[in-house]
Amino acid sequence: MFVAPDPGRLRLRNSARAVIGVGAAVALAELCGLSLTASITGGLAALLALFTVVDANVRAQRVTTALLPVAGFPVLALATTLHGVPLARDAAFLAVVFAGVYARRRGPRGHALGIFGFMMFFVTQFLHAVPGQLPELYAAVGLALLASAAVRFVLWPIERRTPPAPAPPGLPGTGLARPTTRQAFQATAACAFALAIGQALSEDRWYWAVGTAWWIFVNTASRGETLVRGFRRVLGTVLGIAAGLLIAVPLHGAPAPTAALVAVCVFGIFYTAAPSYSWMMFFVTVMAGLLYGLLGVLHPGLLLLRFQETAIGALGAALAVVIILPVTTHAANDAWIQRALHCVRASTAAALDRLAGNPAADPAPHAAELELLLGRVRMALAPLVHPLSPLRARKARARQVLALLDECAREVRGLVAVAADPQASHDARLAAACWRVEAAVEALTAPDSTPELIAPPRPRPAAPAEPVLAHLHGLEHALVALAAPLRTDPRAPLVISA
Repeated sequence: MFVAPDPGRLRLRNSARAVIGVGAAVALAELCGLSLTASITGGLAALLALFTVVDANVRAQRVTTALLPVAGFPVLALATTLHGVPLARDAAFLAVVFAGVYARRRGPRGHALGIFGFMMFFVTQFLHAVPGQLPELYAAVGLALLASAAVRFVLWPIERRTPPAPAPPGLPGTGLARPTTRQAFQATAACAFALAIGQALSEDRWYWAVGTAWWIFVNTASRGETLVRGFRRVLGTVLGIAAGLLIAVPLHGAPAPTAALVAVCVFGIFYTAAPSYSWMMFFVTVMAGLLYGLLGVLHPGLLLLRFQETAIGALGAALAVVIILPVTTHAANDAWIQRALHCVRASTAAALDRLAGNPAADPAPHAAELELLLGRVRMALAPLVHPLSPLRARKARARQVLALLDECAREVRGLVAVAADPQASHDARLAAACWRVEAAVEALTAPDSTPELIAPPRPRPAAPAEPVLAHLHGLEHALVALAAPLRTDPRAPLVISA
């Protein structure tokens, strides 16, 4: 969490901006005299707008933010109207789950709108909102979206100065094999299980089980990823509950310290979301405990119930991915690794073009995309490198792949830094080294390649005259070393050549 790369300090800046955006939304609701329930709803809406809207350009982000009420307001009305009709409410909730996951086929916009719709239904259960509160809930959400948009697009327009890397495209498929369709059925089944068992455990707090099952399916692509994410969610929740007992319970909902700690949690959620799902869930759980304290309902038994409902939701997700249209971990691994390798090649080519004098060539976006792709690779390989995994050979292989890809990313970041220096020069040695890097990537991504077909790298110079040459040699060595773990039998013991 603390040493993960943060190119351009984007995570740090996004986290600080989120605190300002959420704080502005809540302050605006309070200044308008809205109730505590409405203020909490507005704060959550602002958090979601800043967290889930990740379109590839600022204009698209503005459109998606403007469309959030289109997804959220009807769901708020539906959820509050059906609050006293359990059977109809439950059926509507499951319909929202299916539609929210299915909408992900529309890309980042569908993903954001689906999450926002689901969370509007969830928050009405969390706050026990009723139809009479609907006007002020609408007002709070509208004010929150205006406040968060002002912070994001006017006060601190990070994306305008540093365009976000495009989200990695999803894995291919058609019909029931299409990831969004498959996950829509899986998530709905998991949430139905969580809803039924969760209500048997608690008629008032069952929604935590449904929320757990839902969020486990966000940004996962295989059975192994989903199982590991469920484990990490439970782990983060347990740690958060322990912290809640020490922090939230003694506060008894005192407004000033609670608000300060909620701000810390918002920062932690944004800062840890990419590198550590467990730590993100830690901050989510602590924040939920603090909000319960503000509502005057927090006690140790409630935190225990929170853990039980989370475990139920994680179990529902695990059963769904094992039984309903399962996708193996290996099927997802290779696709994400190959995309990362192609991104390495694109970054190298752009850096060399820039050094050759082409001002339009910019390797920085490719490097940012590589960081996103490596995040997906880590997620895909997480089941294999998990401490509880019994597959020793595959665990060693996966760890070596991650280490070598991280080395590639470090060399790419070095290339980007050198290419940004107007004093850096270009010569024939760089072109030759770039060609060897491209050849190594081609050999690794060709469908029928074997380790024997990948040429060994040239000896690494002890002290290259040009820093860029050192980075290219480092890339070449890392790519050639990837041949062993990627192109040999995954069940065979891993032999690392000298």
